[in-house]
Amino acid sequence: MAKINFGGVMEDVITSEEFSLKKAQEVLKNEVVAVIGYGVQGPAQAFNMKDNGINVIIGQRQENKKTWDKAIADGWVPGKTLFPIEEAVKRGTVIQYLVSDAAQMMIWPQIKANLKKGDALYFSHGFSIVYKEQTGVIPPDFVDVILVAPKGSGTSVRRNFLDGSGINSSIAVHQDATGRAMERTIALGIAIGSGFLFPTTFQMEVYSDLTGERGVLMGALAGMMEAQYAELRKHGHTPSEAFNETVEELTQSLIRLVAENGMDWMYANCSTTAQRGALDWRPKFRKAVEPVFAELYDAVATGKETAISLKANSAPDYRVKLEAELKEIRDSELWQAGAAVRALRPDRRKK
Repeated sequence: MAKINFGGVMEDVITSEEFSLKKAQEVLKNEVVAVIGYGVQGPAQAFNMKDNGINVIIGQRQENKKTWDKAIADGWVPGKTLFPIEEAVKRGTVIQYLVSDAAQMMIWPQIKANLKKGDALYFSHGFSIVYKEQTGVIPPDFVDVILVAPKGSGTSVRRNFLDGSGINSSIAVHQDATGRAMERTIALGIAIGSGFLFPTTFQMEVYSDLTGERGVLMGALAGMMEAQYAELRKHGHTPSEAFNETVEELTQSLIRLVAENGMDWMYANCSTTAQRGALDWRPKFRKAVEPVFAELYDAVATGKETAISLKANSAPDYRVKLEAELKEIRDSELWQAGAAVRALRPDRRKK
């Protein structure tokens, strides 16, 4: 592991230069990786591993015709590389448990009953293990329990792999039954195309992940956009102007500068008027949202957020209610304006 200075704090990081793909292939040469679930992370991780020469099979419920048929359309062959979940677990030596958190709770008895001594039970989220009192997911002591958590959606995991950049992932070992758990974890992290790996624990991963999703990455971002857009519209700004100043400039310009060299570099490459305003208002926004983030982290750490998620996401009408909530966002003036603005981009007009 390499020691990297993160803002004055030294951390261990593993890169593909230190632990090469060739080494990962050697570690995994006798493994059969059974990817359970073909929804968000499953296809991306499965294809990345397959492209990297790893023996991969898919486990998916046949009665879920939409995803079963999608797997077939993607080239997975029933009876050869595509199996019902229980059969895939029996055939696999690494069981990548990549269904949703609520689904992990519901189908855990099927998974547990088919685990074999020496298997590795792999997660990309610490949810089920950390909140085991609520999920009931308690692995037997004869399997490795490991985590590789890409810091991005399945779409990003695959896209970054194809463009050669990779995506960073956190890794952890919860249970080492074989003595090889960490080696398997690192090899799998490299095999799915991670640019670099940083060690954590299941608990720290899930606490940061749930906080981030509800906060800056999704919940806070959407809420702040809605508030600013509404304020601009209230004062007579047109939908296109309000959208451009709220979303388009952020996503198409400024956030790319942040990604390249950091927030200070983005500030340095904006007008002096923008710099002054941003520097003056940054502390005000920070002070305003600090109590919200404190409340959010407490809700995550105490399991309140977990309870809400499991109850909502395991309900039989979950998909119907979800679509209604997403439709409300999609049909709002803000995102209808967004659709119109995106359609005007030069790359869209050429199609």
